[in-house]
Amino acid sequence: MDNIQKAPKIDLSKHLQDHWAPQEKENVAVVVDFFQHLMNEHDFEYTLKKFGDTSYTQHNRAIPNEISGLVGYVKDMTRRFPDYSFDVKRIYADGEYVVLHSHTTMRARHRGNEKKGFIITDTFRLKNGQLTEHWDAIQPIDTFSRLLFLMIGGKVDNNNSTF
Repeated sequence: MDNIQKAPKIDLSKHLQDHWAPQEKENVAVVVDFFQHLMNEHDFEYTLKKFGDTSYTQHNRAIPNEISGLVGYVKDMTRRFPDYSFDVKRIYADGEYVVLHSHTTMRARHRGNEKKGFIITDTFRLKNGQLTEHWDAIQPIDTFSRLLFLMIGGKVDNNNSTF
């Protein structure tokens, strides 16, 4: 497998900011660990074992609540698109909030091609170092992504507000 085929690795050291408070740095490390294992490595067992025992409110209406709901959603996505992954471009931290700005692709051959996939901003809220809430904003880039978004975007699996 050549480098373009490997799942992206989030390099935390490239994103850390000197002005972040120690708790913000810890929160970012938690989110990166969670995101890397779930979204890029598709390590569902690790994700459930490490993060699955806390209350987690999902504000993306298409995804069920709790970490187990998210894991089920990603499992389904990776059945259809085994190379589904996120290339995290920027990380922002503000108190209990961590924001990831990513380029998401469904196929390994599209990684790095900014004309394919999705632009996604994920916002996480943490309390006492644990994930408690998630919001996202998704922008499909190409025709395939727009069609896929239309097909899966209308499903409602929780009653939480989107804000």
